Amino acid sequence: MKKTIISFLIILLLFSCKKNTLQIVKIKGKQLPITEKLVSDSSIVKTYLPYKYKMEKEMNTVLSYTSKDLVATDGKLESSLGNLLADLCYQKGNFVFKKRTGKNIDFAMFNFRGIRAGVPKGNVTMQNAFNLMPFENNLVVTELSSEKLKELLQYLITQRKAHPLSKQVKLKITKNGYNFTINGKPINNKKTYYILTSDYLQHGGDHMDFFKNPIKLYLLNYKMRSSIIDYFKETDTLKTKLDGRFVTEN
Repeated sequence: MKKTIISFLIILLLFSCKKNTLQIVKIKGKQLPITEKLVSDSSIVKTYLPYKYKMEKEMNTVLSYTSKDLVATDGKLESSLGNLLADLCYQKGNFVFKKRTGKNIDFAMFNFRGIRAGVPKGNVTMQNAFNLMPFENNLVVTELSSEKLKELLQYLITQRKAHPLSKQVKLKITKNGYNFTINGKPINNKKTYYILTSDYLQHGGDHMDFFKNPIKLYLLNYKMRSSIIDYFKETDTLKTKLDGRFVTEN
């Protein structure tokens, strides 16, 4: 009898420890319209206002000046803003790359859709830099073979968009193909090339798959936006123009 009672108690204990599975049976939602009748919480406002004023002051800081509107649409295959962006990134990125490796970047290339805003005539502020590059993209250098470089050129020729290219290159689409030089020299099939771009594009963004799996990848740990801000701070007046770095044969 004693054993029976003990067994009964053990079974009862086991069943009492069983976990019940909870399931959602209904979800209710209620719309809370934001209207003029909604009263703000003064305590919350007092908390964020100092940060708001600090941010506005920083965003309104004047970094440089431009005597004309800089836009990404003033040319067919190149733009004044795209040229400036590629050139300044090359300048700032090459300084870091050469210091680390003793080598020079061959040229810089970015994507047309990456330019999110123009820079209006007048004082250039921190806000303009953030509008131009709102993303946290980092600059990287990809070492590509001559074959991969040719894939890059075919991409440009097929796309026919004003993708930012730095001034080291000249690309002309001709009736029989194309003419291309880097610092005045044609492609050397035995050479590899160092191309500056963003980590987003290096991972295949905008279908730039030629940047994937490079011979070697160099991470500069330098944000694209930071290079823009640094250049703006160092440059009293921004100067750029359409110079025929990417054209079609008439």
